[in-house]
Amino acid sequence: MNPALTTVLPSPPPVPAALRRLRLGLRLLSAVSTKLAFRAAWRVFTTPRRLPPKKWEAATLATARPFQVPFGPGQLAAYEWGPAAGPAILLVHGWEHRASFWGAFATALSAAGYRVIAFDGPAHGASPGRRTTLPEFGAAIQAVAEAVGPVWGVVAHSFGAAATAGLPVRFNQDQGLPRLVLLSVPGSTPAVFERFAELLQLSASVTHRMLAFVEQQGGRRVESFSLTRPDHAVPAHRALLFHDRADDTIPFAEAEAIARHWPGLDFRPTIGLGHNRILRDAAVIEQTLAFLRPENSAERPE
Repeated sequence: MNPALTTVLPSPPPVPAALRRLRLGLRLLSAVSTKLAFRAAWRVFTTPRRLPPKKWEAATLATARPFQVPFGPGQLAAYEWGPAAGPAILLVHGWEHRASFWGAFATALSAAGYRVIAFDGPAHGASPGRRTTLPEFGAAIQAVAEAVGPVWGVVAHSFGAAATAGLPVRFNQDQGLPRLVLLSVPGSTPAVFERFAELLQLSASVTHRMLAFVEQQGGRRVESFSLTRPDHAVPAHRALLFHDRADDTIPFAEAEAIARHWPGLDFRPTIGLGHNRILRDAAVIEQTLAFLRPENSAERPE
C-alpha cells in the first residue's frame, strides 16, 4: 500500500497524571477490598470540583438580586433577574457549574420580561456541602421551585436536566404544568455509571456495588431515572430538547433514544456547540424564547 494514501490517525491525548494516580489507587484498593474501593469511587463520583470562576461570571451576578432558599440544615444560594412580577423561569445548572453560568440565558430571558431564577445546587457555587447525588439535587430543585411560586418554564442543563426530568421534579402542583427545555441531558442512568467506570477503570465488582448502593438508598432501580425508558413520564406542558451532535460528554445517540421514546418531544439537534457552548449560543436562546411564549392569546402566564 502506498504510504501516502494511508490515513494517519491522531494519537489519543495523554492521560492526566492525576487520573493515572487515581486509577492506580483504586486498583490497589480493589485488590485489598472491593468495599474500600467502592467507598473511594463513590466519594469521587459524588464530589464536584469547585472550579475557579470565569471572568464573565462576576458580571452575571452583579445584575442579580441574591436570596436564599432553606434546604436541609442550610441555605441554597439563589439569584433573580428581571421584573419581580414577570412569569417565572427556573434555570437549573449542571455538574460542577453554578447559577452564574447562565449569564447569556438570564440576560435574554429577563430582557423579554421574565422573572429569571437560578441557584447553586448542593455542593456547588456558594451553596454549602462537599458531596451531592442526583436525588439530593432534585430535592434542591423542588425546594427552589416551591419557594419561588408557580413556574412558567424550566431550562435545565446536563446533570441538572437529568435531576429535573429523571426523578422527575413536580412543578406547580394543581397550577398548570411548566414548559420544559432540556440541554445536553444524559438519557441513560446506567450508561452514566458505565462511562464513569470506564474512565476510572473500575472493576465489575466495584461498579456492581455502586449500582446496588444507589438502588438501596433510593428504593428504585437505577434505570428508573433514565429518560430513554418508554414508560418514563415527565410532567410538562411541552418539552424541548437540544443536544449537540459533537457532544463529547453525553453521546448524541442518547438524545436520539430519548426522542424515540418521548411522544410529543420537540427534538432539535445542534452542530458544533459541544456540551457547554450550547448554554451561550444565540440561536439556542432565541429558539428557547420562542418556545416559552404563550401558544395563543388566551394563554396568559402568571
